Amino acid sequence: MPDAAVISPRLAAIVAALPLQPHLRVLEIGCGPGAAARAIADRLSTGHVLAIDRSDAAIRLLRAGSAEQLASGRLRARRVAIEDLTLADDEEPFDLVVAIRVGALDGRHPRAGARAMDRIAAVTHPHARLFVDGGQPLRELPVHRRT
Repeated sequence: MPDAAVISPRLAAIVAALPLQPHLRVLEIGCGPGAAARAIADRLSTGHVLAIDRSDAAIRLLRAGSAEQLASGRLRARRVAIEDLTLADDEEPFDLVVAIRVGALDGRHPRAGARAMDRIAAVTHPHARLFVDGGQPLRELPVHRRT
């Protein structure tokens, strides 16, 4: 198994480009084995990351490599597709959302993308920011809220 502490230069650049503040509540969509989620969690003090992925295997890998961040409360993981995400009773809306190589948000799956955007709007604060890969290294997408 790869070293959980290692993060690729591409992911490191993405995390560095995020407008992180120590107190933010961050949602990472499509977290995979958790390299970016761990790096984000390590930059937070009173905030936390909820890392989600539709894959059981990805969530198992994230949990196996993230003991410190999980124990600190700065990282939580859940197996769920963004199209099905709802806030748990003990969760507050998120301030920042990041999605790297997520087909529902990069145009590969437009119908899933519409549902994903509805769910993102439902689980975030009104001024939350959404970042996806594909820029230099990120691009920001507007979070549209139905009125």
